[in-house]
Amino acid sequence: MKRHLLALSVLGAAIGLAVTGQVAVAADTPSTVSTQESGKLAASYTTFAGSTSNAQALVDGLRNGSPIALVTPATATSPAVQTTFTPDTGKLGYGNVNIALALAQAELTRAGITQPTAAQLEAALNGGALTTTTGVVQLPGVLALRAKGEGWGQIAHTMGFKVGEIVSAAKAKGPVPDRDDIAHGGKGDKDAKADKAEKLADKAAEKADKAADKAERAADKAEKADRPDKIAKVDRPDKPERPDKADRPDKPERPDKPEHGGR
Repeated sequence: MKRHLLALSVLGAAIGLAVTGQVAVAADTPSTVSTQESGKLAASYTTFAGSTSNAQALVDGLRNGSPIALVTPATATSPAVQTTFTPDTGKLGYGNVNIALALAQAELTRAGITQPTAAQLEAALNGGALTTTTGVVQLPGVLALRAKGEGWGQIAHTMGFKVGEIVSAAKAKGPVPDRDDIAHGGKGDKDAKADKAEKLADKAAEKADKAADKAERAADKAEKADRPDKIAKVDRPDKPERPDKADRPDKPERPDKPEHGGR
């Protein structure tokens, strides 16, 4: 009985540790990390995007590959204008969102535009005509180049920038891509930090399950140890040997019949 109670205590402790581990992991889930990075990037590009809502729309749209609705505020001579477009790249990780916006900002700044309209932001990201003080310029589009499979280093070179300078500027605003992402492009980039957090959470849950299974096996083993041993089967006595059959006596020979004389 004592062993059984000890086994149950072990099982309860293991399950408690498993639950505690899962709660600890849940405190820093991928969704929490995503919210923090999204907010930081939006705050970093608020001035460039023209408003907090525009900056958040850019970050969310690039991250999820969803339509981006940007609003150019009204002025004394023109009403507010909304521009909606869908990123050419599909989903991007936050590091790639950051480098894409940094490249778009660098390109527009070079053209003398520090507070772009929604249409100008679309041209810088997806490609299109840009009207400047010196004339009309056709922009290749940061996301259009990325969608072709180009790495950020190649895209920066195509646009006339050094990737190291762009990455350095982006670091102050949020996460940046790793070296492989800078060297190689692709559609539908994954967020490395979110994937890592998900893997850690899965690994912790798997470890907790194994601990619970181990404790359960220990409880079963302890319970079996408390059971009395089975009574050994009594050996059956050997059957007595049958006596050998007595030999039958030989039959006596019959005497020969006398021969009959002639009649």
